[in-house]
Amino acid sequence: MFSGLIVHDGRVVSVTGTRDDGLTLVVESPSAIADGVALGDSIAINGVCLTVVGFDERTMRFDVVPETVDRTGFDALRPGDRVNLELSLRLGDRLGGHLVYGHVDGNAQILAKETEGQGYRLHVALPGALAAYIVEKGYVAVDGVSLTVASTTQDAFTIALIPETARRTTLGTKGAGDRVNLEIDPVARYAQGAIAAYARR
Repeated sequence: MFSGLIVHDGRVVSVTGTRDDGLTLVVESPSAIADGVALGDSIAINGVCLTVVGFDERTMRFDVVPETVDRTGFDALRPGDRVNLELSLRLGDRLGGHLVYGHVDGNAQILAKETEGQGYRLHVALPGALAAYIVEKGYVAVDGVSLTVASTTQDAFTIALIPETARRTTLGTKGAGDRVNLEIDPVARYAQGAIAAYARR
C-alpha cells in the first residue's frame, strides 16, 4: 500500500528481457535504500508495485512479468530515465495523498501540458474503460503520484500540477506525447462495483 507522495528519486540503470518473456529492471536510488529496503519489499516504480529481488548500496533489482509490461509500457524505459519511487507505507505513517495499491489500470498519453500560474495544467487521455472512475475533484494516481482531477471530458481529464509536484516527480519533465501509468481511486472502484452489483439484483 502506498500514499502517492513521491519522496525518492530513481534512475533506470538497465532493462533487460522482452515484452513476451518479462523484464529485469534495475533502478538506482541510494536514498531509498538508506531509508530501509529488504528482499521481498514492495516498492512503487512509476506507480507500479514491484518486489525487490536483489539490492546493494545503490541499486535495486525487480522482475517485471509480461502482464505488468502490457499494462505499463515498462519496455519503453531506457537507462538514465528518471522514475518516481515510493517505499510502501508503514503502520502509523501519515497518509498525505490517497490510498494507492500500485495495481496499474492502464497506460495513457499526455495530450498537452500548459503553463498555468506557478505550475502546469496537464491534459491526459482518458481510456474508455476508466471513464466511470475518474471524476472531477476525485483522486487518480498518475505515474504513482496522488493527484486531484481538475476536470473531465468524454475522452480526457486534466490535472493542475503544483510546482512542488513538478519538481519532485517525473511529471515536471514529461510532456505531450509521453505516456503515463494510471490507477483509479480504490474508493471509486468499490463504489462502482457496489452500484453494478445492486443494478444486477
